Amino acid sequence: MFTDRRRFLAGATFGAGLTAMPMAASTAGAAPAAEVMPFGPLSGQALLSRNENPYGPSPSAIKAINRTATMGCYYADRGLEYLQEMIAERHGVSPSQVVVGSGSTEILCAVALAWGEKGAILCPDLFWDTTVKYGERQGVKSIRVPLGPDMGVDLDAMAAAMVDAVSLVQVCNPNNPTGMLIDAAALKTFAAKVTPEATLLVDEAYNELTDTPDANSLVGLVREGKDVIICRTFSKIYGMAGMRVGYAITTEENAERIRGFLMSFGGNISGIAGAIASYSDMAFLEKSKLMVSEGRAMILDAVVAAGLTALPSQTNFVYVKVPDADKVQAAMKARNISIRGAYGPWTQYSRVSTGRIEDVARYAKALPEVIDSLFG
Repeated sequence: MFTDRRRFLAGATFGAGLTAMPMAASTAGAAPAAEVMPFGPLSGQALLSRNENPYGPSPSAIKAINRTATMGCYYADRGLEYLQEMIAERHGVSPSQVVVGSGSTEILCAVALAWGEKGAILCPDLFWDTTVKYGERQGVKSIRVPLGPDMGVDLDAMAAAMVDAVSLVQVCNPNNPTGMLIDAAALKTFAAKVTPEATLLVDEAYNELTDTPDANSLVGLVREGKDVIICRTFSKIYGMAGMRVGYAITTEENAERIRGFLMSFGGNISGIAGAIASYSDMAFLEKSKLMVSEGRAMILDAVVAAGLTALPSQTNFVYVKVPDADKVQAAMKARNISIRGAYGPWTQYSRVSTGRIEDVARYAKALPEVIDSLFG
């Protein structure tokens, strides 16, 4: 109790600063002082390690979020229902088939626990597996299948690895950290093979950033009543990573099971307000996608200039092949540029996010210099 009280008192100045922010922003149009904003990049840092969209939230979302500033005393259930109805209408399903969570992470974790009770999770050995690891820490078993020689998800090998003990098959499309897109037709064929025996979970966090989002999604299989769960998020193209809103689209039976394993209650009112306001803000989404494409092209040009190669990407990040990812990360950090280091044994691949164009430009200029100084 006393420790918590000391922490509270120590943060009183910070809290007061936050309280004053809406008025200061609305009257003067000036950004709050840096010392009371412990979010986002450090001073002077090019933050290219977290797959965020720094151009969001959209103006429509910000307006809605500001309107909810005095409504935090209320639970968000009515807004939650409204958002579910919007998502359901767009995808041609019932609102009861939509589950909204605290980011797609909460939903993915809930699925890992719920289906982990019934059997093992079959997945690639390299994908965004934080939620599978969460399940593993709770006793859930997983079966991991190596990627193909091209670093793509090997669907044939995964189908061959199906055993009776598997209750859930999970993939990320496009994949993270590789950025590679799984062919939609091949994924539908794969779904037909595995769903008679297990549920297929497709994490489509980056779907809206692909060239043809609708064609690359398996939401159509949900409409057909197949045993498929699709996960999406407002963290990526919508630029609301810190607002924590994600959702799943699936069968009514699966949706009910997922809800039983969620850990939050009703969502946060500001995040849901922002999601409602920006869900159909096509002008913002198109602008964000253009900025991502521009940043991705700049990264790929820098890769060529440095004499390197990269995997094909349909996301807001690029997986660059380098001699040593951790050394490149350290050298970039010395220049106040934040990128990812090695993912496990994949020590020769370095993931860099698009971020702000001016920050991507810093990385693009630094990459040939870093490669030459370290490995030239």
